Amino acid sequence: MPNLSRRSIAGGFTALGLSILDRSPAMAASAPDMILHNGEITTLDRGNPAPQAVAVTGGRFSAVGDASAILPTAGPETRVIDLKGRRLIPGLIDNHLHVIRGGLNFNMELRWDGVRSLATAMEMLRNQVAITPPPQWVRIVGGFTEHQFQEKRLPTLDEINAVAPDTPVFILHLYDRALLNGAALRAAGYTKDTPNPPGGEIQRAPDGTPTGLLLAKPNATILYATLAKGPTLPFDYQLNSTRHFLRDLNRLGVTGAIDAGGGYQNYPDDYKVIQKLADDGELTVRIAYNLFTQKPKQEKEDFLRWTGSAKYQQGDDYFRLNGAGEMLVFSAADFEDFRVERPEMPPEMEPELEAVVRILVQNRWPWRLHATYDQTIGRALDVFEKVNSEMPIGDLHWIFDHAETVTERNLERIARLGGGVAVQHRMAYQGEYFVERYGNRAAEATPPVAKMLEMGVKVSAGTDATRVASYNPWVALYWLTTGKTVGGLRITPERNTLDRETALRMMTEKVTWFSNEEGKKGLIAEGQLADLAVLDRDYFKVPGDEVQDITSILTVVGGKVVHGAGDYASLAPPLPPAMPDWSPVRRFGGYQDRRAEKPGAAGAFARAVGGCCDAACGVHGHDHARAWAAPTPAGADKGFWGALGCSCWAF
Repeated sequence: MPNLSRRSIAGGFTALGLSILDRSPAMAASAPDMILHNGEITTLDRGNPAPQAVAVTGGRFSAVGDASAILPTAGPETRVIDLKGRRLIPGLIDNHLHVIRGGLNFNMELRWDGVRSLATAMEMLRNQVAITPPPQWVRIVGGFTEHQFQEKRLPTLDEINAVAPDTPVFILHLYDRALLNGAALRAAGYTKDTPNPPGGEIQRAPDGTPTGLLLAKPNATILYATLAKGPTLPFDYQLNSTRHFLRDLNRLGVTGAIDAGGGYQNYPDDYKVIQKLADDGELTVRIAYNLFTQKPKQEKEDFLRWTGSAKYQQGDDYFRLNGAGEMLVFSAADFEDFRVERPEMPPEMEPELEAVVRILVQNRWPWRLHATYDQTIGRALDVFEKVNSEMPIGDLHWIFDHAETVTERNLERIARLGGGVAVQHRMAYQGEYFVERYGNRAAEATPPVAKMLEMGVKVSAGTDATRVASYNPWVALYWLTTGKTVGGLRITPERNTLDRETALRMMTEKVTWFSNEEGKKGLIAEGQLADLAVLDRDYFKVPGDEVQDITSILTVVGGKVVHGAGDYASLAPPLPPAMPDWSPVRRFGGYQDRRAEKPGAAGAFARAVGGCCDAACGVHGHDHARAWAAPTPAGADKGFWGALGCSCWAF
């Protein structure tokens, strides 16, 4: 067992030529709470990169070094954990995660994250529809792309309606579209008379009837506004939902995140759940949160009110205010949808942005600004430079988010002003669309992460989950180190990829600048917060494609076990079942193990839904994989649904 007995500890001391009897009462009084040893320990501390053991006392690393020095300090209450040769790393920190909003909705969402066949995804949907009571919706909200499916397509609207004739189904695909069945159209109130909202399109049949396809042209407001029409969970259920989301993040080795706010996430009302968990000591992920304005043309009033009522960095090491953004003003929001032309920001962008930035600088609040395209970044930098000439901003830890097409010239401007860039793995989900529109050459350094590091720009990595990319940080590390999308397309040449240690630093040590917590966490070093993960396979040794499959089998936050699996399952605190009882999380969990779909696999999905359909499909027969394996055009809408319709799920 990994949690050793006193006799086992004594035996270990003897093997090291020591005696447990040599320990004085004073040494026993100062014994650590936890010791981990006998593994491959990666500290990312360049002065002490690979120790034999680590000790934790009072929520911090108290000793990092030789086992012969650390093991004898164990006392009767010390939890001594044998790593059995496994890799231990600092806990992962996501630089851009919509964790607060995601937690409120996690238990209502069926996740296709990680699923590698459309047949599997649709079987999950069919099973969830069967147990979802009215008036609830079945929601699949981001975290996947059609390119990850072996069939290389999304389901058709006819297929969705065949599976769910009466239960509303809403499927969000990246920033580009949402698929609604007939029941969801009725629940959302979309009819022939519903006008297209600004920046969005309701696709219609020749007679004007909505088909169920909603398109972002060019922004995703129509998609998110439609999702907001669905039922919400009661407060206690949202507490449970958030705990389950945090636990799934822990399962992936995540111990910290910077929350980037989000649409329809109002402060302070929508923060009551996360605040209660923080007050009750039930957070298992450290969260630094930014405040995101919600009302166009009222952004200045929002930030005047917030800077007057809240204080930057208020809170503690588990839950603290991190500043403003990622939305500062709606006129500066260039939501990326690489299936359409780059949006041009309106002329009012600069004066509106300047008014907000001045408020933030006067109150010494950092900010983060969503900016996909270099053109938007350049215009924002004009504003930042103007304000900086009167009120210096260099010490505020302000950043651009995403920056997929940022140029070297604007990176130089960012560096001169003391800013940073937070990149995410959105290209792992949209790389095929980017290549189709802009070409392979343009995609080689999108975003130019290696160049940022070479130039000394402050840069770190994250996911931008949950409505576009998945919250799995190992997919981000896979993308950074292999240059591949989740569909397997190599978009980044080897010269622009990162080695595994550099990539790991991008999601640990380097994130701390973005929350103004340098030296406090991100490394395994004496005095730093004791956040760590023990991996189910060695990140530094597995083949590149397998990096995306890594999970944690032991996650520790502040010296407390928050997740355990396998040998360490007994160390993890119990978690109440997901609420409500029809929650997709009860049946499927969160991020899906892609290996569970292989023949003979016994993963969560395989246990939940079993085999394929019993009836033959009129188009494909039973040879689904072979019939759907041929890729279809990703760019033209006529190819978006695949070359042929299908009746595989019409039962």
